[in-house]
This record gives sequence, C-alpha cells and structure tokens, in this order.
Amino acid sequence: MTVNYVESSKLPTSWGMFEMHGFTDDSTDKEHIVLSMGEVATDEPVLVRIHSECLTGDALFSLRCDCGAQLQAAMHRIAVEGRGAIFYLRQEGRGIGLVNKIRAYNLQDKGADTVEANEQLGFGADIRDYSMLKPMFEKMGIKRVKLMTNNPRKIKALEDAGVEVTERQAHETGRNPHNQHYLDTKRGKLGHLLDKK
Repeated sequence: MTVNYVESSKLPTSWGMFEMHGFTDDSTDKEHIVLSMGEVATDEPVLVRIHSECLTGDALFSLRCDCGAQLQAAMHRIAVEGRGAIFYLRQEGRGIGLVNKIRAYNLQDKGADTVEANEQLGFGADIRDYSMLKPMFEKMGIKRVKLMTNNPRKIKALEDAGVEVTERQAHETGRNPHNQHYLDTKRGKLGHLLDKK
C-alpha cells in the first residue's frame, strides 16, 4: 500500500479555521483527508477523531445513524480545545460503499438490523480497513492521541499503527428515535462502548 500526501489548504468552518490535508491511497484509489487545527506535531497528546465517511449522515442529515452528529461534535470539541485532528476516511457504509449502503437500508426497512443487512448482502458486519492511518499519522507528526471514539477497533488500529492512545473520550451524541435500534446493535453486536438508554 502506498499512501501519498498531496496538498493542504485552509478550510473555514462554522467552528473556526481548519487546515485540510489531502491524501491518496494507491491500493484502493480512495482519497482521504485530515482536518487539523492548531499545532499537532508535538509531544503533547492530540485530540483526534477517526471518522469514516457517511454521506447520508454527514451531508444529507440522516437520522438513521449518529455519524453526522459525531462529526459535528468532534469539530466543535477540537475548536473549543484549539488543537486537534479529524481523520476523514472514505469508507462509506462500514466499507461496503454508498449504493450497497442503500441496499442495506432497504433490508433494514424490512426488519434486518445493520449487521444482518450487511451480511445478507454478502459482506462482513464491518469491513473497514485502517491500515492507511499509519502513513497519515506519520505525515501529520502525531504520535500520542486523546481519541474521541466508542469503537474499540479504532483504538486497536491506532495502537497497531504505533500511535499511543493516552485516553479514550466517549463520543456519544445524536441518539434519536430513528437510530435507537442502530445504536443498540452497535453496542450489542459490534462491541461499541455505548451507554444503554
């Protein structure tokens, strides 16, 4: 796998000015970005979120998941701290892609949960790959993180990449009547560290 840094630019947002850093992954032809604020290439732990692309939640404001709310909350928390980074990975639908995600949604409309829907389509429950993180973290100069996540797999992915997770910060937000079953499935079947509501 070859992950290449391409270029950086300013990204003004409602939460403040971020820097946007572009990367290409030759092995998958995917493009990933990092949003950073403040000086992150230091020995002090950096507030970080690993966020997989969710067009429906991030851009179309879907209430079927908590993704959009998590992305906005991460940007807000980094802005409040004045320093941090979001690694935005192009892995829609836990890796199955946007059109297959629509197929999975259709199965969920008929009663399947999010794991069963992926499996009925012939995919694993979560086929995301985090191997691109190592060169991205190296380029950003981030060695130690305070990780905003509820997903133990992301902690392990960073540890495997040689990044020290000094603290896990719970990142629960966006629960609503439309995603209650989805969040319960993430906790019960995928081991996400979520409170029972």
